[in-house]
Order: sequence, then structure tokens, then C-alpha cells
Amino acid sequence: MKILVTGATGYIGKRLIPLLINDNHKVVCAVRDKLRADKNYTEEELIEVIEADFLKPETLHSIPKDIDVAFYLIHSMSNSSKDFQSLEEKCAINFKNQIEKTNVKQVIYLSGITNEDNLSKHLKSRKNVEDLLESNKYGLTIFKAGIIVGSGSSSFEIIRDLVEKLPFMIAPKWLNTKTQPLAVRDVLTFLHRSVGQKDLYNKSFDVFGPEVLTYKQMLLQFAEVRGLKRYILTVPVMTPKLSSYWLYFVTSTSYKLATNLVESMGVQIIGKPSNINQLLDVKPKPYKEAVALAFEKIEQNSIVSSWKDSMISSGRLKSNLHKYINVPTFGCFKDYKEKLINNEEKTLDKIWSIGGKTGWYYGNYLWKIRGYIDKFFGGIGLRRGRTSPTNLDAGDALDFWRVIFASKEQKKLLLYAEMRLPGEAWLEFKIEDGLLKQTATFRPRGLWGRLYWYSVLPFHGFIFKGMIKKLVDV
Repeated sequence: MKILVTGATGYIGKRLIPLLINDNHKVVCAVRDKLRADKNYTEEELIEVIEADFLKPETLHSIPKDIDVAFYLIHSMSNSSKDFQSLEEKCAINFKNQIEKTNVKQVIYLSGITNEDNLSKHLKSRKNVEDLLESNKYGLTIFKAGIIVGSGSSSFEIIRDLVEKLPFMIAPKWLNTKTQPLAVRDVLTFLHRSVGQKDLYNKSFDVFGPEVLTYKQMLLQFAEVRGLKRYILTVPVMTPKLSSYWLYFVTSTSYKLATNLVESMGVQIIGKPSNINQLLDVKPKPYKEAVALAFEKIEQNSIVSSWKDSMISSGRLKSNLHKYINVPTFGCFKDYKEKLINNEEKTLDKIWSIGGKTGWYYGNYLWKIRGYIDKFFGGIGLRRGRTSPTNLDAGDALDFWRVIFASKEQKKLLLYAEMRLPGEAWLEFKIEDGLLKQTATFRPRGLWGRLYWYSVLPFHGFIFKGMIKKLVDV
């Protein structure tokens, strides 16, 4: 079959595509920006990558007419509560209008469990998208999941931050809300086994794990898997706003995402039983087993996708990476350094390992201070780290930077700053003629931007000098 996957660079999409390929399906990956497409896709005969922005109908003509099945995996949870509902609605309408012009027989949508009368704005939006996707032209299959447990998922990483950083927690009362966590492996099994199943057309199924747990129980069981002793006291006086700040300062999540998560976590997520497990031969894993399996992936450095690499974790980027790949020169300040390389291969490996647990090779305590300052002023700080310790691709998060371009073949890495700044900043590493060329570029915004540059200039002098020296000394 020929299958369209929207959200192909997202958390679920990146994990689903290899399963479809293993089933010998031809996969069309719809991405807003080809720079963010997995570089392995271009080497796979069964994969076709197309650019399509479902907020812009004029970009959707690249979708092939001969597709058989389409996965709708587009969500806008990170956007402000003022606009994410309208954005999700617009995407769904544009998708449906275009997909009805093709030969598609089945559309598969991953939604959220919506069985409460008092739904969060996020879950109301998901329910609205379900209604909008209904059509007489194709069969709609809806899977409604609750909390997804897997390496790199937002809920998993937030729980991990809380458990590993806080021996004792004074936590909001929504920790007593009940839910049914589901392993990401099971989510993927439901999705890829449903392809072409006519008995699933125009049907909706809640998919959930075998246990009903409160968020507090999830935290404590997570701690058990990690061999940690943790104590949690829930208090009724913590408002949603305070709860959002609590998540924001303690975990690696953005404040916007924290706000939407807090609103959703106040709603009980209990699924309605059905025969879907028997139909697709799926036996969902218990929560502790799902956590243990996630850490196997983490320990093997084989995390396929992470919410941190999604644009939902972005503090600044609002459009395609192409906009930022051409570093400006007019009206910019630059810090340029070059140094002769002793071993090109080892220097490239060091560049590709920069940030995260490795650090920035020189003045790490100053990088950490800058991260704390950024977090204090509402930025993302350094807590995102990086998904892989050695691999980098365009679109990946790297501490408070975003990878704009990464090519070992071209010996170039370009980063764009997502920290709070009175302007825009780029950091480029490039090897040419046996030299490592390191360029920090800052385009100031107004007087404050210029004052900022001159205030940090003394630190740049020895930080960037020390960093390039460490990169070439191998």
C-alpha cells in the first residue's frame, strides 16, 4: 500500500515510519520543512518526502493522488491557549479537503481519551478534530490514547525530571487524578496493525494500559523502577498557574506546554472498554514494564524521537528552518575565530557531541549560569539537553539552541539560539582548508540588543577562544 504520514518528524511519526517500511508499504512523509526530514529517508527506496504545510492549502498539491491510507498525526498543543484550537481546526479542514481529492480509503487519527464532560481545551480540540475528519469519501479510524509512556515523550521526561531531581515533593492536588498510561510501543502497534483493516473503518477506540493509576502513583512507581525513594505531599492550595510554574522551573518543559499539561492533568482519563485489543492482538504492557523498556532505549542511546526535538519545545522559531539557514551579515556583530586542526575526524566527532551531558568544552559553569538566567526570564534554559549524545540532525534541540544545519560530509554545523535575547543569534562550526572556523553571529534588536552584546563581549572573548582550542586539541 501507499501510505501518507503527516507529522512525519514528530514523536509518533518518526517511530511509526520504520514499522510501515518493515511491512513493505510505500510511505509518503509530509513535512513542513525538508531540512527536518530524517536523512536516512533519502536513502530508502520505499520513502518519498514531500513538503506540505496544512495551515497553507496552496502547499498541499504535492500530496500524491494514489495513496491508500493516511495517518493524521498533527497536533498543536504547545501553542498558546488562544490559538491552538483554531490552528488544529484549520489543519484538519485543509487536510480533509485535500485528502478527499485522492484515492485514499482509510484515514487513521491518533487522538486523546475524551470521556469526561468537563474537558480541557486541549482535549476539546482533539474531539473537534475527530468530528471534522469524518467523511463519506473514506473510512475514519480513531485511536484515543491517554498518557503515553516512552523514552522521549513529554509526559515521560517530565516525570523523569521530577523523580530524579526531587527526593521530596510538595505537589498540586491534580496528582490524585486517575489515568491509564499506555506504552508507546503499544500505541505504535495499534496504529500500524490497523492499516487496511476494513472492520475498523468509521470506528473509534479508546486504547489504554491495564492499570488505573493516579499521577502520584505513576511518580512513585517510576521511582521504584529507578531504585529511588521518593516522598510526595499533595496540597489543595496550588493554583493551575502555580502548578504550571512548578513544572516549568523543575522540568525541561516550556511554560506554554506546562500550562496546557496542567489543564489536561486535572481531567480524569479513563478509557471505555472495547474489543480492539483482541481485533489487533495487542496486550498492553503494565506501567512499570513500560518505564523499564524506555530506560533500555535510553541506556542504549537509541531514542528514535523526543518531544524536545519537536518545535513544541521551541522558544523562538515560528517558521521553517530555511528562514534561518542563511546567517545575516548586515547590522550584525560577529565573534570569529579559526584554528589549525590536528585531527579532522576527531574534531568533527567533538563538534557533533557538543552540549547536553558533554557540555561546551570550556567555561561550562558560565554556560550553566546563562541557562539559569534564561530560565528565570521565561526561556527554555539548558534543561532540554540533546536526544542523542553523538548524532545531530536539522531540527534537533541542543540545550537552548536549535540545529539548523548538520552535515558531517560538508563539515558544517549551524545552530540558532532559542534563549531569551534582545535579538537573534547563530553559532557556526565549519572545517575548511584544514582550519576549524567558529563564528558567533548576533543581530541586535534596538538599543537593548547592542547593550546586551557589549555586556557579554568580555565573556565571549575567553569562552569562544577556550572552546575552539578544546575542539582542535585531540
